Amino acid sequence: MAATIPFRAALLACAAIASPLAAAAPAPVPAAIPAAAPAATAVPAPVNPWMTPAIVAEQAAAAGDAGREAVANRRAKMLVAAMTLPQKLQQLTGAKPEILPELPQCFGGRHVSAIAALNIPTFRITNGPVGLGQNDCVSPEVANKPLTIPGFGVISAAYGHPSSAKATALPSATAVAATFDPAVAARFGEVIANEMNQLGLHVFEAPGVNLARLPILGRNFEYFGEDPYLAGAMATAEIKAIQDRGLIAMVKHYVANEQETNRMQIQETVDRQALRELYLLPFEMAVKDGKVAAVMCSYNYLNGQSACENREVLTDVLRGDWKFSGYVQSDFFATKSTVATLANGLDHEMPLPIHWAPEKISGALGSGALNEAQVDTALVRRFTQMFKAGIFDRPVVHQPIDFAAGGKAAREIGARSVVLLQNNGALPLNPAARSVVLIGKASQVYAQQAVAGGSVVGEPMGGGGGSSDVVPNYTVAPIDGLRQAMTDGSRAQLVLVDDDNRTATVDGKPASFAEVLALAGKAEAVVIMAGTVAEEGADRATFTDASGHQLAAPAAAGSTLDWYARRSNHIATTTGDNVARNSRTTDMIAALMAARSTSGRTMAAKSVLVLKDNAGPSLPASLVGPRGPAILEAWLPGQEDGNIVADALFGRTNPAGKLPVTIPLTGKGFLDRITAAQFPGVIGPDGKTQTVTYSEGLAIGYRWYDANADGRCGVVAGRNPCVAFPFGHGLSYTRFALGQPRLEANSATGTWTARVRVSNTGARTGAQVVQAYVTLPPAPGLPQPPKRLIGFARLDLAPGASGEAAITLDPGASHHPLSVWNEAEKRWVIPQGTFKVWLGTSSAPADLALAGTFTR
Repeated sequence: MAATIPFRAALLACAAIASPLAAAAPAPVPAAIPAAAPAATAVPAPVNPWMTPAIVAEQAAAAGDAGREAVANRRAKMLVAAMTLPQKLQQLTGAKPEILPELPQCFGGRHVSAIAALNIPTFRITNGPVGLGQNDCVSPEVANKPLTIPGFGVISAAYGHPSSAKATALPSATAVAATFDPAVAARFGEVIANEMNQLGLHVFEAPGVNLARLPILGRNFEYFGEDPYLAGAMATAEIKAIQDRGLIAMVKHYVANEQETNRMQIQETVDRQALRELYLLPFEMAVKDGKVAAVMCSYNYLNGQSACENREVLTDVLRGDWKFSGYVQSDFFATKSTVATLANGLDHEMPLPIHWAPEKISGALGSGALNEAQVDTALVRRFTQMFKAGIFDRPVVHQPIDFAAGGKAAREIGARSVVLLQNNGALPLNPAARSVVLIGKASQVYAQQAVAGGSVVGEPMGGGGGSSDVVPNYTVAPIDGLRQAMTDGSRAQLVLVDDDNRTATVDGKPASFAEVLALAGKAEAVVIMAGTVAEEGADRATFTDASGHQLAAPAAAGSTLDWYARRSNHIATTTGDNVARNSRTTDMIAALMAARSTSGRTMAAKSVLVLKDNAGPSLPASLVGPRGPAILEAWLPGQEDGNIVADALFGRTNPAGKLPVTIPLTGKGFLDRITAAQFPGVIGPDGKTQTVTYSEGLAIGYRWYDANADGRCGVVAGRNPCVAFPFGHGLSYTRFALGQPRLEANSATGTWTARVRVSNTGARTGAQVVQAYVTLPPAPGLPQPPKRLIGFARLDLAPGASGEAAITLDPGASHHPLSVWNEAEKRWVIPQGTFKVWLGTSSAPADLALAGTFTR
């Protein structure tokens, strides 16, 4: 009997499988693989004109991106011209799950079916963005496990079956952003691309470049933080690494997809200037700088139109303004119509032929609502990118995966992402310490398991249910990482405390909380692990019921270390199956810090709080400053969690990450001030339409705190009283000194270069990230924040070494560093007046120095 699941669960199931991983950086796969199939193959030599050896060789020999695309486009047009209408309609959408002809061991549900007569291979898609999520290969036995999806009918359970191939679970995208190093984003992309090629996959549905407008957004960990320039720079590096290896990257979710609650119906209202300067900007960089081959349109409505049929953003902006030449795919089940989607710029419906089912497109063609030229255009756009990547010119095969190499890369990426927020003497820990106590909550994953998005206590990683879930070949638990890092004779104990802070276990044996406090007092070092887990499908918020229409608790509650629900991919409520709960983590930490230390060092001097986070929590003031513990932010580290954290704790690696988000003090953050219209939205007169208004304009993240938007966050002595740790902040186990910054005009190019000398004055090798911000003169339109990030440079320096950070400011760059969007004129304009350029080590005024000014 077929199982029936609700639409939300079906949607999440259709986005939650995993696949295997490859070495970090083997030889790249060329963008076009020349020549025909090997002599041993049973496939006949290609005879179609778009597949002759001569044109394949021409594709491979084409010079530059434009040259390769021109040949690819010619091949795509020849192919489409030879297709029958039924063949065209079959290629417009994903296929029902089926055995893959090239891979009979695979039953897949994330592909477009092959057409052997036309030499069209099975076009295979995998999810992301933190490693290969759901892919196109599960056990053939799954074909016998039916699943009913409302609105479509009975299909197999191919979209969420645990027989999916395994993969390396990399650190989160937010962790990659914390490196402030495009080279790390490129390495991240290399691991993914190598793995995809070994599995015969073609499209990576990532990177994600939506912004952390809401710290409680369920998918923040899939994105690159709160700043659009940082997001665009990191995404561009990842895209290039993936596409240089003969694959298609797909930037998502286009656009204004900053809320998971009711994401399928939510109506987002965003001022056009804010849309251009913030939410569209990283997509623009991905298109112009990264030459991304594909864009995924999102679930939400934007300014009155569904994102997947929004002509303004799909055609006018994407293709008109940015000259995007790739194709647009729908998010899974995001398509909401037949005619408007195809007419307004969508090219590919996934995962199934629903709104673009052949009978519906044929009907629209017959009525004149659509014409065949529109179908041809959509196919030519996608086939062009397939030819350009060499997908037609190489066989679809599976190869062995090097899991050890993938794990090594994951550990190295994680090492560069850890942020040292404060250090009151506890770090680095002594590996020869005789006793270390690792403390966490029994109801939370942080001290118990390796953590990725959607982690659930007692369940293997990848069991949460979101599309980015990756099923790894192995995981490293926190206690194992600690014990492996410690010398013989040292001892690490795992303590798990209940939510009421009354009872606990010590290495599995029952104990009272009073005994835990005494144990911590005697220990040479205390490591506390806490954080925030969130996932696709829901935000970290408590609602009155599962409709997600009305909050039952302030939105800010979800950003604390205390809030949790067992299933982070379901709306949390006050009653029912997924109740929002209070772990009393902050009370536990306060009790530990107030405990009597009998080891000869104060609790603050021997305690470390390790945060594992979706996008950074709010922190109580009691934890920040000299009375608090040392604090490390490790994000969601993935399968190498235990090793990544232990390496940083014991000084085997030197933390050098910087915050890609602002961490506020509890009770003083953006979420403490927002209205229902900003989140979760206001229900209209029809009782169904939920409208969210981005009424904060340009003031998100550090820009909101800098602007003192509510009058309570005015800077005092260079520090914002609402901020625990500012955007861009991060310390080190060594010390750095910055010289006097300066700004140089380059009259020949019309650019400026901000420079500063950086010296490592400490005893350890480390890295410092210099950040450049600009203050604009008064400009028309929305109020501009006091500054915006326009560049950064990461310097790795040995003890005693110095280097120069040089950051170029180009007015013509794709991120428009000096410009504002003039909606009346529909163009970017540079305001007249004096510009100030700042260099420093965080967004806090006390950490910045004026490099210079110029007037335009």
